[in-house]
Amino acid sequence: MNNFNINRRQFLYGASASLALSTFGAHGMDLINPAKPYRVGLIGTGWYGKSDLFRLIQVVPVEVIALCDVDKNQLSEAGKLVSQRQKSGKTPKLYGDYQKMLAENQLDIVLIGTPDHWHALQMIDSVKSGANVYVQKPISVDVMEGEAMVAAARKYKKVVQVGTQRKSTPHLIDAKKNIVDAGLLGKISHVEMCCYYHMRANGNPPVEAVPDFLDYEMWTGPAPLRPYDGLPHVRWWRTFNEYGNGIMGDMCIHMFDTVRWMLKLGWPKKISSTGGIYVQKEGKSNISDTQSALFEYDGLNCVWQHRSWGTPADPDYPWSFTLFGEKGTLKASTMSYDFIPAGKGEKIHKDVVFEKEKYPEDLKEDKIELNAAPATRLHMLDFVAAIENGGRPIADIEEGHISTASCILANLSMQTGRPIVYDPKKREIIGDREANGLLARTYRKPYIHPNPEKV
Repeated sequence: MNNFNINRRQFLYGASASLALSTFGAHGMDLINPAKPYRVGLIGTGWYGKSDLFRLIQVVPVEVIALCDVDKNQLSEAGKLVSQRQKSGKTPKLYGDYQKMLAENQLDIVLIGTPDHWHALQMIDSVKSGANVYVQKPISVDVMEGEAMVAAARKYKKVVQVGTQRKSTPHLIDAKKNIVDAGLLGKISHVEMCCYYHMRANGNPPVEAVPDFLDYEMWTGPAPLRPYDGLPHVRWWRTFNEYGNGIMGDMCIHMFDTVRWMLKLGWPKKISSTGGIYVQKEGKSNISDTQSALFEYDGLNCVWQHRSWGTPADPDYPWSFTLFGEKGTLKASTMSYDFIPAGKGEKIHKDVVFEKEKYPEDLKEDKIELNAAPATRLHMLDFVAAIENGGRPIADIEEGHISTASCILANLSMQTGRPIVYDPKKREIIGDREANGLLARTYRKPYIHPNPEKV
């Protein structure tokens, strides 16, 4: 493909897959000698789709060829912003149909920033078209979608990076290397993960006419067609199980994926979950406002808890994970980490890395998560390194699938009222015919659910 020369040093593999920012110099550009820019397309030009694209533009020579969105207003605005950000100054071609975008352009990279219910079809179609893919988490809305996505990435021999950028977060890389891998915790036999953000949209907006700038049929795609009650962008769609897996699928996946990476964990042996709508019953939302989940491993339990009401257990760590070891405890979040030794040892604290001076344009970007920007830049560099060198990225699609599917299976446990034991080789839940019937959702016609055996 493109003959980039990326000096990865220890860049791609292991605990230091994404190194500290100093490795890459001021803008990461000193390690890249492009023959020609990557040809890039973005599907889904909302908040995080644009954020991912702008981070890629900052660290890799690219030409953004095309953008796709079902909201003409959002798409047009994104086109203007990209023309201001990319080196060529060109406005990308604008599309309302992602399949037309893929058919009319030979793209090297496709970024997917659409709602969860579109991820599987768009990722599979993108790798079939010859592109490498950066897809946001969670990768899918059901388990069989994820299995098909992994199968497609392998069949078409494309790099697929998942937007679980905690693995590329500098202070968390430091925690893995200097706390966990260094043995400061000793044997770890219990993990707690949580999210106590009040992030569950739960209003009662009236049904209204679909605006002429929005293709609501295309936005809905394979999901059930809900009555239109306002723009679904940002938080509103996440409050419905029709399009995702609630706070479990949105927030637990980040923390669980990070814990699995830090402790080198694969599939859980057993998953169980309880919860429901216990407090916030007044609105349309059908996702749980209270939920606990247990991911069991040999000699280790990983416990998740979320509440979208009340106060956090620890105000300093409202969305976080805690590793309990015989020698000490590690609390960590997107903002910091704290190591507390069990004995007289020294406490260690590290804060998130910001790059406001290196990337002053970040300060002018609407809704940017400044704490996540350095991690996403490193995540993009890791993605490109894998493309160039034929390896697997730090957040390879298979790892994203394990983390996503585990959260989905927790929801299935809550739904059925029974523990779930999933066999990834057989692609089935052991001894539970009803639960097996929930591994693949029913798609709205004429969309066809992807089959991992036939991608």
